[in-house]
Amino acid sequence: MTKAALKSPPRAGLPPQERAALNSVETQEWLDSLAYVVANAGTRRAAELLEDLDHYAYFHGAPIEFKQTTPYINTIALEDQPEYPGDLELERKIRNIMRWNAVAMVVKANKKSEGIGGHLSTYASATELLEVGFNHFFRGHGAGQDRDLVFYQGHASPGVYARSFLEGRFDEARLNRFRRELSKEGEGLSSYPHPWLMPDYWEFPTVSMGLGPIQAIYQARFIKYLENRGLKPAGDAKVWAFLGDGEMDEPQSVGAIRFAAYENLDNLIFVLNANLQRLDGPVRANSKVIQEFEALFRGAGWNVIKVIWDSKWDELLQKDYNGHIVKRFEALVDGESQRYAAFGGKELREHFFNTPELKELIADWSDADLELLNRGGHDVHKVYAAYASAIKHKGRPTIIIPRTVKGYGLGETAQARNVAHQVKKLEFDALKNLRDLLELPLTDEQVEHLDYYHPGEDSPEVKYVRERRAALGGPIPARKVEYPKLDVPTGEFYEEFSKGSGERAVSTTMAAVSILSKLLRDKQIGKYIVPIVPDEARTFGMDALVPRIGIYSPRGQTYRPVDFGSLMAYKEAKDGQMLEEGITEDGAMSSWIAAGTAYAHHGVPTIPFYVFYSMFGMQRIGDLVWAAADQRARGFLLGATAGRTTLAGEGLQHQDGNSQLQAYVVPNLKVYDPAFAYELAVIFETGIQRMYVDGIDEFYYVTIDNENEQQPAMPDDGRSREEIREGIIRGLYRFQSSGNTGAKLRAQLLAGGPAMGAAQEAVKLLGNYGVAADLWSVTSYKELHQDALLAQRHNMLHPLEAPRVPYVAQQLSQENAPGVLISVSDYVKLGADGLNGHLDRKLWTLGTDGFGRSEAREELRDFFEVDARHVVLATLYALQRDGQVAGDVVAKAIADLGIDPEREAPVLR
Repeated sequence: MTKAALKSPPRAGLPPQERAALNSVETQEWLDSLAYVVANAGTRRAAELLEDLDHYAYFHGAPIEFKQTTPYINTIALEDQPEYPGDLELERKIRNIMRWNAVAMVVKANKKSEGIGGHLSTYASATELLEVGFNHFFRGHGAGQDRDLVFYQGHASPGVYARSFLEGRFDEARLNRFRRELSKEGEGLSSYPHPWLMPDYWEFPTVSMGLGPIQAIYQARFIKYLENRGLKPAGDAKVWAFLGDGEMDEPQSVGAIRFAAYENLDNLIFVLNANLQRLDGPVRANSKVIQEFEALFRGAGWNVIKVIWDSKWDELLQKDYNGHIVKRFEALVDGESQRYAAFGGKELREHFFNTPELKELIADWSDADLELLNRGGHDVHKVYAAYASAIKHKGRPTIIIPRTVKGYGLGETAQARNVAHQVKKLEFDALKNLRDLLELPLTDEQVEHLDYYHPGEDSPEVKYVRERRAALGGPIPARKVEYPKLDVPTGEFYEEFSKGSGERAVSTTMAAVSILSKLLRDKQIGKYIVPIVPDEARTFGMDALVPRIGIYSPRGQTYRPVDFGSLMAYKEAKDGQMLEEGITEDGAMSSWIAAGTAYAHHGVPTIPFYVFYSMFGMQRIGDLVWAAADQRARGFLLGATAGRTTLAGEGLQHQDGNSQLQAYVVPNLKVYDPAFAYELAVIFETGIQRMYVDGIDEFYYVTIDNENEQQPAMPDDGRSREEIREGIIRGLYRFQSSGNTGAKLRAQLLAGGPAMGAAQEAVKLLGNYGVAADLWSVTSYKELHQDALLAQRHNMLHPLEAPRVPYVAQQLSQENAPGVLISVSDYVKLGADGLNGHLDRKLWTLGTDGFGRSEAREELRDFFEVDARHVVLATLYALQRDGQVAGDVVAKAIADLGIDPEREAPVLR
């Protein structure tokens, strides 16, 4: 048929009724033909035919409008549901027990301590979703390479604790210490999943919403990475992530979903609990969020399974030959749907079944019958079918979107109410109603006392949950740290970096890459090194690593790169070692977390080095860095091109004077700002030893800059190497002495990282004013400050003992380091200012407070008043305040140095 024929069909002149009749007959013929193909050739062949028809229609000018969503019904048809394998009645009783115990735990905690908090409604909505998994899908450590990783919804923690109670992992006393971790009576239970607080139990911190989804994606990807590189035997492990619909508004929740599809992560399953409510009310009451999520994830290339309606609805759908219920489903918005969840059968009869055709369908149904029309997420048959389908799906990640009710079963106080998330208490009548609903043998007195219900060690319920977990590989959640201790390089391996660079000018970024390159070649730990970059390998000088170790790609390299044949050719490989993540600091950091926790999750002690722009990195990934700390991640974060004045020409958003301070606040994050290559080598050597041999749960943030300078050798002035190494790790050591111990005017200059050059030049200039200055390298203000705080605390608690002297006070005492103290830093002043109060005299600080500028280094250092001239000025002013020089000396220096005393302070500009 021609294009013209399609546009002007012969029936155009027919009367409307005849045309409609012809259309109806024609439609039925096509449907009958398709049914024949399905019956005789199968659904795949039918799909091929439909695709060919789609192409033909498009070519001839009749394109089919693309639909992002499927009808608002369950994805898996009733006839395709597998038989449920569990004991339905026993599992129902078990769910009821756990629902009660979760409620009792939270309500009791709040009666004992007003305002202690906790959440009831999330677990109430997710019970079936979790229990089907616990009983039939989630594999524990005993499953070996097939064990699953589960990201639990943070607010559902009481329900997970309740299951552990039934399994015998917790006793009543511990449940009574929910959110009371500092109790003297024994171990408590953390509010949410926190591996730092419960290191043998929780694996993933998830309650900072949005971080769970992106971490789950990169965990699933890292499993593939380990398998493709031969570091972990291939298995069938799945990563399950339980998420909330309100949580999906977070950019991190959906920011990497296309990446998951591109990587073909069929080991990843999202379970998006669509109870249609966020913390304060509906997610989007005027829409259908389930359809929104389906469109979003289908468009990104995911396999989508909707679990909207329970089995009771199937009775109506099967006799609704004309599709009236499906049409009514399509007209629903979530705000209306919530009313039915809150008010039940009577509301449904009056407002949902609102046409003669719909009323006819329920003509013989009572309100009690209508009350049984439930949501799919509370039907274990539907949930099981979805999970069973998801674990078999190949080639793409899967998202299951079950419809649930927030606060399900909690009565008029919470069920489907806007306040559901905030409910932490239930009154006595509500508790009695809940007991009756759950059919638990508790007396009114036991209800009033909020007694937990345990059916007994030999009860069918307890035996069942233990048997099911034993069959699936043991109890979960469970965090088990078992990995081979590494034989790490020491001493001589790093010797070349202690000798300096000679005449060659090298930045600390290049020095870091050189050390990393050597580590990659090491026969013992080289295979465990995981270099990670967002999209700046060439900027950081890492491009030479690409052809050597390759960039990881599950597809390998299916093309010939434009630089094929060159020494620096771009190389992707299935066993590639580098993770090049593109322009996504969050994604790269999630990869780093996956690599930094592989020692615990997979028994593979990978050592990640994530190299990023320090300004972009630490500001953007702050929440993920905190999650890494909670998760006990190990490895190195390298803030490259660091410092406010080193990144010439880049300006306000690139120049970093903040990241050292931002990193400071993370308790188990070691923070260093080395000036020299040998300092870097000592930090890397020590960090690897502490994390991967000594097993200390800490990680390292090391700033490195891009200014090429001749790297000096480690000082050889009579001190032992160990003394200097100790100073590097503890945060401070004397880099060079003036040697003029008889000078009248003395100064101690402290500098680190990019500020070292200005301090070195200032030492020379100060000689013109008769000042002999020693130069100290400060590698870590955080280490110095925390050591000082510990000494202060000890002294306060032990007033009768001789006071402890902090390391920094010992080193910089007037006796050991006479003269005024001046610190110059390429970061904000607050980092160094923290030492004031811990020294025997004032520390005068220079730093780079304020916005950056697009300028060259010399001009930037003048602008921020951290160049050598300003170091000299600060030193002379400190000597004036100390009564050692007159004011006219300082004034003359201002004139000599060409400093404008009237210009505006940089922090205000």
